[in-house]
Amino acid sequence: MSADVINFSAKGSSVSKGESLKDTAQTLQAMGADAVIIRHSASGAAQRLADNQWMTGSVVNAGDGTHEHPSQALLDAFTIRKNLAHGGDDLTGLHIAIVGDVLHSRVARSNVLLLTKLGAKVTLVAPPTLLPVGIDSWPVSVTYDFDSVIGSVDAVMMLRIQMERMSEMFFPNAREYSRYFGLNRDRLKTMKPTAIVMHPGPMNRGLEITADSADSARSVILEQVTNGVSVRMAILYLLLAGSQEIGASE
Repeated sequence: MSADVINFSAKGSSVSKGESLKDTAQTLQAMGADAVIIRHSASGAAQRLADNQWMTGSVVNAGDGTHEHPSQALLDAFTIRKNLAHGGDDLTGLHIAIVGDVLHSRVARSNVLLLTKLGAKVTLVAPPTLLPVGIDSWPVSVTYDFDSVIGSVDAVMMLRIQMERMSEMFFPNAREYSRYFGLNRDRLKTMKPTAIVMHPGPMNRGLEITADSADSARSVILEQVTNGVSVRMAILYLLLAGSQEIGASE
């Protein structure tokens, strides 16, 4: 897209020496940044950067803690629409199951917001220990029984077990988790003929998804990656160069 890019990592930078988010933002502003794409370990960091007047450029949330990951939800919705909506403008009538570590997943939160807004029915499948507090207020159905829904959904979105965020055990062992909540060959056979398999990546093959499921003809996991490039280019174009008005002249 011909933009000049500054790659900035907290490790080895002034952030690792105690620099605040405000000072980092003002430094980037002084360098003339028109936009900041931020991935931060703290939930709400991107919103704080956008709400405060520390810089004038656009802020793109590339994932903040366990809060949200908006661009991943956009590319997931695009992938579902491309494969299942058959030219429709939204996802009305489709049933999506999001399976796995919902508690620690920013991808799940953003997908719930976007997919339901587009008209899809969303069911969360996870053990009780991997569901967040307040899940009853989300616009979703919840079940602990993967087999009870897999035959009726149009897409299964498997979530990675985020061991790096777990300070304690949330399930007895990997084998038991995979048995009850993993996507395997037997469960794959019970899905609708047109149903697709998704995963935001990276995958724990053999834990939440088996290799034959990830590499099956139903899998659109690599297509998600491809679509992510186009969707994120579109985000940057709309923020930096384009118009949000449909049909606006270039």
